[in-house]
Amino acid sequence: MKRSVTIYSILLTLLIVSCACNQNQTNTANKEPGDAETGGANVKTAVKPQPDSQVAIIETGDYGRIVVELYPNIAPQMVERFKKLINEHFYDGTAIHRIDPDLGIIQGGDPQTKGSNTTVWGTGNSPYPNVPAEFSDIPYERGTLGAARTNDINTANCQWFITLKTQPAFDQKYTVFGRVIDGINNADVIMHAPTVQGTERPSDKVVIKTVTLQPRTNFP
Repeated sequence: MKRSVTIYSILLTLLIVSCACNQNQTNTANKEPGDAETGGANVKTAVKPQPDSQVAIIETGDYGRIVVELYPNIAPQMVERFKKLINEHFYDGTAIHRIDPDLGIIQGGDPQTKGSNTTVWGTGNSPYPNVPAEFSDIPYERGTLGAARTNDINTANCQWFITLKTQPAFDQKYTVFGRVIDGINNADVIMHAPTVQGTERPSDKVVIKTVTLQPRTNFP
């Protein structure tokens, strides 16, 4: 009897550890997110996005820049987090670690990508608490900026993604907090870069040199 209890305890421990490891991976959705990924969050509806007074300039090492406007009236907490991290130079030296032409996304913002251990890319967070879901009825279209998370809807933190084609599977399931207003063709080139076989990781590291804030009026 004691032997059976011991074996059961070991198996239960392994299951718990496995689940915890999977939850650390911060990804955007599969093409058809399940109800467990969406339940319970309020959805802001019929609110027109009002651009922030500043835009974010994502300057890459080899692919030019991508400029995104931000929507604090739609996702105030995520915009505040993004701008805070930009001002702390958190994103400087990170990389676009995930590209998927079929899904139509590029994803970045992970501090783990500053290192060379690619096995942990996609798992990093900032030192600050997670940001709760701020869902809206703004659709995921070409150029939409979204907050990446785990299967828990309230785990947005620092990682972000840009959709480069309409992706209705993400609608009202991932926080929208901005939109690309310049450099979207550069994002396209990144998305179609070669990947390591069997992964969504670019073969050559796509380095983000800096992310900075500039006045929105510089981009009419």
